[in-house]
Amino acid sequence: MAAKKPYVCGIGPAFEVIGGKWKALILWELHLQPRRFGELRRMLPGISEKMLIQQLRELETDGIVAREVFHEVPPRVEYSETKLGATLNAALGPLADWGDRYAKRVEAARKQSEAAKRG
Repeated sequence: MAAKKPYVCGIGPAFEVIGGKWKALILWELHLQPRRFGELRRMLPGISEKMLIQQLRELETDGIVAREVFHEVPPRVEYSETKLGATLNAALGPLADWGDRYAKRVEAARKQSEAAKRG
């Protein structure tokens, strides 16, 4: 197995943790309160059960998300952000703000282009 090359900056390791379509979104949904699996699934339309399980496991392995099992009948499991996850969520806030501004810019440009085509 080849050794990983050292990173030039912190973006590489950060994106290893939150890379992909779902991890940042999962973490964002956990920033206000712990959530059960079904709640997360409903909050993330388009994610499959298999993908949500996989992403939660990886986030748990990375120490970003905590999984708590309540020994009740029926069994209950909740996912929450860890302290490390909270710091990552705080770092994602400015990125989310940038994404909102970018999406608005792209939408405005699309509307302007459509208006120009109509004459």
